This record gives sequence, C-alpha cells and structure tokens, in this order.
Amino acid sequence: MHVVLAGGGTAGHIEPALALADALRRQDPTVGITALGTERGLETRLVPERGYELALIPAVPLPRKPTPELITVPGRLRGTIKAAEQVLERTKADCVVGFGGYVALPGYLAAKRVGVPIVVHEANARPGLANKIGSRYAHGVAVSTPDSKLRGARYIGIPLRRTIATLDRARVRPEARAAFGLDPNLPTLLVSGGSQGARHLNEVVQRVAPLLQRSGIQILHVVGPKNELPRVDNMPGMPPYIPVPYVDRMDLAYAAADMMLCRAGAMTVAELSAVGLPAAYVPLPIGNGEQRLNAQPVVNAGGGVLVDDAALTPEWVQGNVLPVLADPHRLYEMSRAAAEFGRRDADDLLVGMVYEAIAARRGA
Repeated sequence: MHVVLAGGGTAGHIEPALALADALRRQDPTVGITALGTERGLETRLVPERGYELALIPAVPLPRKPTPELITVPGRLRGTIKAAEQVLERTKADCVVGFGGYVALPGYLAAKRVGVPIVVHEANARPGLANKIGSRYAHGVAVSTPDSKLRGARYIGIPLRRTIATLDRARVRPEARAAFGLDPNLPTLLVSGGSQGARHLNEVVQRVAPLLQRSGIQILHVVGPKNELPRVDNMPGMPPYIPVPYVDRMDLAYAAADMMLCRAGAMTVAELSAVGLPAAYVPLPIGNGEQRLNAQPVVNAGGGVLVDDAALTPEWVQGNVLPVLADPHRLYEMSRAAAEFGRRDADDLLVGMVYEAIAARRGA
C-alpha cells in the first residue's frame, strides 16, 4: 500500500500530515508514504527530518476569496496537476490524503484524473478553497470541529504528534519545570505567539510580567526566533520570568504550564485541548477570522477565554488571566473542560478513513 500526502506550505498543514504518516507506519511498517510539497514550503525541512519521501511540484497559490485572479488558476494549475499525476503513477498510489495548502488542490485533481481515492482533512473551522473543492470528490472528509460546514464531514479532531497526544501533564510536570529552570510549585503562565512569535503578545507580556511576578506567578515566554529577547532581572525570591527564543519540545512547555496565552491557530487549539491546558486565546487580527472560529468551541465548553488582539492589554491580563492562575479550583475546572473537548485519537481515526476509502475503491 502507498499513500500520498498533500499538505504543504505551513506547519498547520504539514504536522497533521506527518502525524498521519506516523500512525500509518505504526499500523503497517511496510506502507509507502510520499508527501507532495513545493520548494517554498516548510515541508522541505520537516518531511525529510521525519524520514519520509518528499516529491516537489510547482506551487500555485490560491486566493482565499473569489477574486479576478481566480480566473487564471486553471491555466496555472495544468503543469502542477501533471507533476502530481506523475508522482501518483510512479508510486502506484492507493490513496491521496489532503490537508489543504498549495499542493492539496493539484493532488486532488490529479487523483481524480487517475482514479485514486481521496480523503480530505480540514483543520480550520472555515475551510480553504482547496479542501472545499477536494471534498466534492472525496471518499471521506474529516474535520477538526463539530461546527464544520463541509458536506458529509466527520468530526475527528486534528492528528497530533504522539509526544502531545500521549502527554500526561501532571506526571511530566516536575521534569518539565526543571528543564526550563522554573519553580516546581508556582502557578505558571506559558506565552507563545506561534512558531515566529507575535510582537503584540510579546510587548504586553513584558509590560505585565512584573505585576504577575509580584502576584506569585512565574512565566515561560517563547518570544519567537526572530524577536529580541527582553532583558530580565529576576530578583531573589521573585517568581522567575524566563524568555526563550524557541522551544522544540512543546510537550514539556505544555506540561510545565497551568495556563497559556497564545494565538488561536487550529493546531494550537487542538494541542491545548488534547492535553487539557486552558488558554487565553488572542486570534490573529488579520485574515478571514478563522482563528476566532477555531477557538470558539473550546471557549464555549469552558476550556479557555477569548480576547481580541486590540483588547489585549496588561490591564486585561491582570483582570482575566491572573485571577485564573490564582485560583486552583478554576484552573482545574477549565483544564477538565478543555480535555473533554480535545481529541487525542484523530491520527488513528484518519488511518481508518484511509483504509475505508481504499477498500471502497477496490470493492467498486
């Protein structure tokens, strides 16, 4: 059996694809896996690092909304579809699983042309154009939120890395706090604006950090690799404020934390819900509003709070984050609500959908 994964460009597309690849290999170590990608995407680093084959095809960016540029897409797609078709024929693909991004649409159209079954996974509450089109031809459509509008969709969550999906925060907490130089017993706020950081979140946290420390809260702040680390003078006896440029073990960061202040990307929301970590979500103020939609279900369930980027101030953190961190019972209730909403088994459920699609095509 050989499965082709189509989900390049950003980590939000690539990480679920790689989690599925890992789950497929756990079930059958002989399964062949090839990931479609482009030269400009993060997949050029992430896919080979995980030991999977990467096949590059030309990138054809898709407009997120109907625009005059949309008319030119079919012509620009022809060569990309042909390149994807050649990959499917070379690998004798049994299924194409798409996750959105530049390579998903050519992957879907090539699969339709050569008769390979399609499975679509949509991570965001508001589906992208590629997955809207791909879902029309798919044998199965999986989504990350029960509120998805994709026709015939099955709610499974987002496939996660095993280090996240199997994380026991309470058991790992002593090791995690020691790894970051945190106090083993103090309430802990984790802050991150995503893989590149978020300037506004960084500025607000730097301004409110002294107040949080005086209130008995310690902070682990992931500022982003391109942002300057703030100067910190941790006074003796004060809870630590620890800024770091990047964390490659987010499982340890989640285990160390009692609450997180973060953006609301689909992967972030899925991971925090799966591990039961409550959060203050600050949706990205640009785009089509999908980050707010990503966070809203877990917030409605009681596993987090939501604030607009423009409304995030030191005073808001003092009035809305500090009271949670200072209240162990409220932290427990929010953590439980997040965990009840989260899904840890999406990778195995998606494997099942792949096998169903292949069996249905062979039966037909």
